Amino acid sequence: MGEFELIRHYFAAAPCARAGEGVALGIGDDCALLAVPPGEQLAISTDTLVAGVHFADPCEPFLLGQRSLAVAVSDLAAMGATPIAFTLALTLPTVTAEWLDAYARGLNRMAQACGVSLVGGDTTRGPLSLTLTVFGRVPAGQALTRSGARAGDLLCVGGDLGRAAGALPLVLGQRTADAAIAEPLLAQYWSPQPQLALGQALRGRATAALDISDGLLADCGHIAKASGVGLQIERERVPLSPALVAFLGLQGAQAAALSGGDDYILAFTLPVAELAPLQAQGWPVHVIGHVVAGQGVTLLDAAGHDITPATRGYQHFRETP
Repeated sequence: MGEFELIRHYFAAAPCARAGEGVALGIGDDCALLAVPPGEQLAISTDTLVAGVHFADPCEPFLLGQRSLAVAVSDLAAMGATPIAFTLALTLPTVTAEWLDAYARGLNRMAQACGVSLVGGDTTRGPLSLTLTVFGRVPAGQALTRSGARAGDLLCVGGDLGRAAGALPLVLGQRTADAAIAEPLLAQYWSPQPQLALGQALRGRATAALDISDGLLADCGHIAKASGVGLQIERERVPLSPALVAFLGLQGAQAAALSGGDDYILAFTLPVAELAPLQAQGWPVHVIGHVVAGQGVTLLDAAGHDITPATRGYQHFRETP
């Protein structure tokens, strides 16, 4: 099967490739055309996932299809953006009909769940990797960024942390667990749900935000640096799922939540006055610490002692000793 036949058969014909709101022209020309309403800005983000680095190889392609798009769309959630479209650059070692069919089905399921249209991309031969670029729209001046946190703000997250990191031994076949424990962990790893509605609800309320991909401690460091402030995280206030604690124990669950990564849950800073209204509206806002004058991220135990670990999260190209 040639490149263009592959695109037509598995991707251009998928329901998610139909032009949606904001897509003036989709797959079929040299470029897609996106229409952003007056008074709004275009939000763009690119993610690359490499076999053996970002996901196990081999793995179930249907699940990979869901995960590869979800982690990209999560960046739009972190900016408070409404999704419009995405492109896919797919590098494959071989063309296998069964693999492509399953991957395309998973991709389509997540695309429809997120309300985002496939508008183009590319295919080539080589080691398995996936590059997705997502496009969203946000009212001008209302995008959430990393640089607005202020001393006195609350540090919050949008849900329990660590489930995806806890799932790794299951994904790699190193451990097994009962379904009641394994399923919520594996679901967070393979099909994280971008917190799009929460991100949009935080526009005009949160002072800074991002999605947690490399670990809570590491990613909060980006907010601290961009905003020129310090962040204090209270370990006992970090929300954990019962399944994660049952699987790893309390200390293991806390380590996964603090440094494990792959959560794709929003972390954000919030003026104190905004907390009660958001919680009253039912948004999943969990206070885990505070913004203070200073710099960097500090982890505190229940007694207020500094217990910040040396390893804070995943880093590409980090040299090993």
